[in-house]
Amino acid sequence: MIDNHWQLQDAKNKFSNLVDKAQHNGPQVVTKHGKDAVVVLAIDEYKKLIKPKTSLVQFLQASPLVKEDLPLTRSKESPRDIEL
Repeated sequence: MIDNHWQLQDAKNKFSNLVDKAQHNGPQVVTKHGKDAVVVLAIDEYKKLIKPKTSLVQFLQASPLVKEDLPLTRSKESPRDIEL
């Protein structure tokens, strides 16, 4: 096993150890048939990866539609009846 690489069978047998290493030593790579298959990483690292780079307000302000004159009023009509 390379420093942060685990063969699938070892990862299954030592999953608790794999999780500890991911939490304290950084991402751990699990290989399957000798090829990199998945990465196990701490939840804090995962959250950093999926966090949007900008806020929703910043995203909308940067939209190419910001200069368009879009109608933003709601219809005053009653909603349609729906049978459930």
